[in-house]
Amino acid sequence: MTTAIADILEGFEFLEDWEDRYRYVIELGRELEPLSDDERSEANRVHGCVSQVWLSKRIQEDGDNGPILFYKGDSDAHIVRGLVAIVLAQYSGVPAKEILETDIENVFDKIGLKEHLTPQRSNGLSSMVQRIKDDASAALALN
Repeated sequence: MTTAIADILEGFEFLEDWEDRYRYVIELGRELEPLSDDERSEANRVHGCVSQVWLSKRIQEDGDNGPILFYKGDSDAHIVRGLVAIVLAQYSGVPAKEILETDIENVFDKIGLKEHLTPQRSNGLSSMVQRIKDDASAALALN
């Protein structure tokens, strides 16, 4: 994943029409690094999503900042895959403590995303974020 959250927010600023914004979300999903078959495991599947969603994590210890979580993700639905890309742009490569302190709702508000998602996609998005926050809590507890 090479797109930073600031770049994504900037991209949305130039798109007024929601059809164009949806196309942009889908394009973000196409930029995700593919998951291996092993990473598409039940342990990596995010429950609470109507679509299939997988989040594969790697934890790197950093003495000063505590554990840093890195993610790869995928979905079997194009728009959801784009939502995975946005979530990972915010949280992947970030110290666990910062993950717990970060409210991604601000990002979604800036994009205007929440009001344009179905309730099922909103629930799935919340499940992804909760999974990452749970992972961050667990990583800090082990540290």
